[in-house]
Amino acid sequence: MSPVAALLGTVLLLVMLVLLARVVLDWVGVLAPSAGPGLVRARAIAYRFTEPLIAPVRRVVPPLRVGGMSIDLAFTVVFLAVIVLRAVVVRF
Repeated sequence: MSPVAALLGTVLLLVMLVLLARVVLDWVGVLAPSAGPGLVRARAIAYRFTEPLIAPVRRVVPPLRVGGMSIDLAFTVVFLAVIVLRAVVVRF
């Protein structure tokens, strides 16, 4: 594996980990809304890193309407794209 591919694979792994942290922090915020200022700060950091990736996809991929609620698919699309890109990069 070339050094560029190794670096790109590592960057994509870090992006994947920050996306997973965003999901965990969102669920913690939902399940324990009074978790404290540390949670708010951690969520803000996770959003600062992930929102530039998710926002453009959110403009293109509409939310899925299920009854009275809607499911934002942008996160799922970005997460799957990162997994596929990393698999391609690491393979070469």
